[in-house]
Amino acid sequence: MSLHQSAIDTLTAWRPADPAQESMRHALLAFLDANAKACLRESVPGHITGSALVVNHAGTHALLTLHPRFQRWLQLGGHCEPEDATLVAAALREATEESGIEGLFIDELPTAVHVHPVTCSLGVPTRHLDVQFVARAPKGAEAERSEESLDLRWWPLDDLPDSSDFGLTQLATLARVHLTPAAE
Repeated sequence: MSLHQSAIDTLTAWRPADPAQESMRHALLAFLDANAKACLRESVPGHITGSALVVNHAGTHALLTLHPRFQRWLQLGGHCEPEDATLVAAALREATEESGIEGLFIDELPTAVHVHPVTCSLGVPTRHLDVQFVARAPKGAEAERSEESLDLRWWPLDDLPDSSDFGLTQLATLARVHLTPAAE
């Protein structure tokens, strides 16, 4: 299966309860249908990205990165790479690289989608069509900041920083609804 087909399959299987998210799901599917390179950053009109809200084992705190380009606290994630087998694998790879945490457990279906205008590594204005997942860290996980971050910090899920954007507030709200307490 290709990364492109994986994105289609993932979004087809996901059934958001929120009508606005359902509308966005259809828009992303239409974009994928019209653009064979939709998952690659070379797609100038926009490209599918994968992000993950990493929560601690208890599900009470979210690990956020202070993004160097956007100067905002955001969930972990980024561009799909050609070697990513699936969209979920891309989001998990990004979350693992940016958090330094091995053994993250990622939900197979998205929690939310968000589209935002950016000037990313292409150097031209584009859009990230971000498919957002939730990943749970193993008990006792210690995060380690990567070179892709100015800072990395655990925030109470109910008290995220005001500088957040790119769908983080919506993602955190939807994640709280879906999180189940972790088994001790």
